[in-house]
Order: sequence, then structure tokens, then C-alpha cells
Amino acid sequence: MVVKDPETLRKTIATVLRAAGADERNVEIVAEHLKGAELCGVQTHGIFQIPHYIDEIAKKELMPTAWPEILKDEGNRATVTGNVGFGHSAADFSVRLAIEKAKEHGLTAVGLVRANHIGRLGHYAEMAAAEGMVAMIFASGFAVNGARAAAFGGRERVLDTNPYCVGIPTGDGTPPMIVDFATTHGSMVKVMNAQRRGEKLVEGVIVDREGKATTDPNDFYDGGALAPFGGHKGYAIMTVVELMGRVFAGADSHAREGEGTDLMRHQGVTFLVLRADALGPMSDFITRVDGTLERITSSEPAVGVDKVMYPGQMEEEKRRKWGAEGIPFAEDVWERFAEAALKVGVEV
Repeated sequence: MVVKDPETLRKTIATVLRAAGADERNVEIVAEHLKGAELCGVQTHGIFQIPHYIDEIAKKELMPTAWPEILKDEGNRATVTGNVGFGHSAADFSVRLAIEKAKEHGLTAVGLVRANHIGRLGHYAEMAAAEGMVAMIFASGFAVNGARAAAFGGRERVLDTNPYCVGIPTGDGTPPMIVDFATTHGSMVKVMNAQRRGEKLVEGVIVDREGKATTDPNDFYDGGALAPFGGHKGYAIMTVVELMGRVFAGADSHAREGEGTDLMRHQGVTFLVLRADALGPMSDFITRVDGTLERITSSEPAVGVDKVMYPGQMEEEKRRKWGAEGIPFAEDVWERFAEAALKVGVEV
């Protein structure tokens, strides 16, 4: 196990990104985002992704100095292009734009196109919640050129991880309510790690080439697929995200052949942001949200469970714990990061 201080980690990530060709404004946003993902326990979206970014920059599939810009601005609606740069910077730009529009109009929709991997969706929902906003985020389009998930009852790869996120503000000193998950049972990173380590997956993460559940990660690479979480219900949400992300944001109309990575070329991200006081006083909203969450978390836990938590609370507890004690990494994950850093001349 490798343990790193969060600020030291951020500086290390920043050094690697600079060496890979990123400019300072991108470095600042991406390094902070990756550190934040690690800090709250979403380690599939932290340093694990850096080898991919470095390779994509080398292939000119990711433009490390590109900056997002507004393509269309129509009152409470807008479309942003990431210009094939870092998705984190493009999503940060988009959600800030959505927040400002929601302050004026009460609610807004911002679509993001032509962006690379945007990282942990909960990060952007937390930004909105901190401004008294409710946020819903839909990200999809990966299935157009790189489908990895089967439909419920199917065996072919026709959809993808299609993450979905909701953020709701709470009272001062209380973590916002954050729902953030891929609509597959598990992430592709978990499959990759299991195969590399020679481990089994938990039941339900993947199906084999015949559409049967399997725990052998090699079955995925032998024609299998990721499976939706929650059976037909998760599959339904996965389909909604495909339509509300790629289709609603209009990503297909902006995709350019040969530009960016195959997986991200048709990515569309939709940010729906609304003021929490759009239909009533903010004080009433916060009081009732906090009261509801208190009622939930004060309920009796199941046998063997310490306490009941609401969505987003566990991440906040990890953030506090690892902020004080350091962030733990599996040795093979850190070695993979270190090997990628050496490609751009940085020793970590």
C-alpha cells in the first residue's frame, strides 16, 4: 500500500500534466479534480486515468492547451464545446455557466460536446450545490464507437457506462446529497484491475459472450460485456442517460471523424441546473431537505451495519479521513501511474 498526502499528490499530478504539455489553467483544474476524486474514494477517476491522458496527448487525440468556448447562448440554454481538450476543464466551464444562468432564470440546460473524459460527475454537482443549486448531469455517447455494455436480456455491446448524477444542497456544515454512479453494475476500471491482478469480479458486473453472468474478467475480453446495474431498472436508467446526454446535448452533430478518441468523439453531457428556491423560499427548502435526511440517517441500521448514511455522506467521511491520514493507493495502481509519468520525463 502506498499512502500520499493530498496536497503532495496534487502537486505531483500537476508536474506530470505540465510535462505532458498541459498549460497552467488546465493543470490547475485537472490536478485539483483528480486529487478530489482520490480523496473521496472514487479512485477509478483519479490517477488511474493519467496514463490514458498521456497516451491521448501523444496521439493528438487530446489537446492539452485547448480551452472550452460557448457555441450557442440562448437565454437559459447554451451549448459549450470542449475543443477536444481536457474534459474536466470543459465540464467545469459548463457547470459554472449553468449556475450563472440558473441564478438569473431559475433553471437552465447546458450541453457539452467535443470534450474528453470529464472525470467524477459528483465534483460538478458539489459545485452547483455550494451555490444553492440542484443539479442533474447526464453523460453518454461512448457507445457510438466503443460500446462496452449489453442491454438487459442481451449479449451484444450496445450501450456503455452512461454515468448519472444528482446534487441537492443542504444546510451549512452538512455535506450535499450527491448521487453519482455509472449505470453499469461496475466500472471498466474494475474489470481491468481484476484481469491484471488475476482476481475474480463480483457477480453481476459482466456477462460472457452468451449473455450469461460470469465472474471471470477474461470473459469480457473474449466477447463479453458490462451489465446494467439493478437488472431492468438499471438498464432503463442507462437508456435514459444515453438519450439525455448524447442526444439531448446534440453531440452527434458536432462529432468530427478522426478527431479525439473513438470512445469520446460522440460524448454529450447535459447539465440541468435549477435554483433550489425556484418554487419556494430557500429556508423552507433547506429545512425540509435536512429534516428528511435526518429522518433517514437516524433510522435503525441493519444488523452488522454501523449507521445509515445518505448519498454523498460516505464520500465526505472519506474526504475528512484521508485528508488527515493520507490517501491510500494499491501498489500496482501507483506503479502504473509512475510508469506513465516516466514517459514524459517525470520520476514520482
